[in-house]
Amino acid sequence: MKFSRKTQYGLRAMIYMAAASDKEKKICSIKEISDEEGIPFDYLEKVVSRLEKKGLVESKRGARGGYFLSRPAGKISVGEIARALEKTTAVVRCLSHVSKEKYNCPLKGKCRAVEAWTKIQRALNSALDSVTLKDLIS
Repeated sequence: MKFSRKTQYGLRAMIYMAAASDKEKKICSIKEISDEEGIPFDYLEKVVSRLEKKGLVESKRGARGGYFLSRPAGKISVGEIARALEKTTAVVRCLSHVSKEKYNCPLKGKCRAVEAWTKIQRALNSALDSVTLKDLIS
């Protein structure tokens, strides 16, 4: 599994907001995050908008507005962020349940590798869900 730039930037933005929240500066502007993290402003705007739609961040409008975590940093996992930004986090196509097109594997029911892929998928999901934003700023 290779994570997209969208997920890499989203994670960096979330870590930045978590660190700001930890220092009592809870609201961060897109410009601030973009400048500090070296992420293109326009792209970051789209990424953070998606994170907001998925309920991971909230926004405050106005002159001192910006974005902040919707929950404490210890309650948001890297897995949640990845699933919010990736089309799928499946290691192989046959394990993707999000696919817009129904994938019918020609080996379905007789694939000898499916157990290995399933075990790897569970380990990946477990690893992603075991790391929180709080872990990353500590």
